[in-house]
Amino acid sequence: MASYVIVDIEVTDPERYKKYIEAAPPAVARHGGKFIVRGGKAEKLEGTWNPKRVVVLEFATFDQAKAWWASEEYAGPKAMRQSASIANMIVVEGLA
Repeated sequence: MASYVIVDIEVTDPERYKKYIEAAPPAVARHGGKFIVRGGKAEKLEGTWNPKRVVVLEFATFDQAKAWWASEEYAGPKAMRQSASIANMIVVEGLA
């Protein structure tokens, strides 16, 4: 079943984050993932959440998404992102 990584990112170092944007896609693709949303316009409709930059990735399975996040290929880009931003990230299963 398809699963989604949903991220809300507050960029703290825009120049470094630009490098992350270039470095991340190959690792996502190597694990069968694809970007569904990548920082487009977001607007709160209800609640208290005020997202900064929203990213949604789709993977074929929950385990595949977790494997990407923990992978050696993503370790470098992940460290870059973590040093250039503050993020909240979840993985969630889609509909069966």
